[in-house]
Amino acid sequence: MSATTSAAGSSQRTIALAHANDIRVLRAELKRRIASGATSPAEVLLSRPSELETMSLFQLLRSQRRWGPARAQQVLAAVQLSESKTLGSLTDRQRALIVAVLAEPDQVSLSGSRLVR
Repeated sequence: MSATTSAAGSSQRTIALAHANDIRVLRAELKRRIASGATSPAEVLLSRPSELETMSLFQLLRSQRRWGPARAQQVLAAVQLSESKTLGSLTDRQRALIVAVLAEPDQVSLSGSRLVR
């Protein structure tokens, strides 16, 4: 490998690491805003930020105050979505369903693993 090739590879690696760090910082900031109530998960789902396409829906739900893994899993099971489903891979229908569940939690009861209205 020549010096030019290794320098280019090193530069690409540095750029990729900086980008990954920016994404981590953005996610941490978002989670803090959601936990404080300044932003809702529904707003995030509707705004579709490209930086969060690889974030899992489970992580987004868990970032809410008083939402543990069991509650997040129940909601995901009720709408028949996997914990590993990413925000970028949600269909419009799935996105609308989750937003509806988050908007009216009192109107929705969880019965087993199905959503009952």
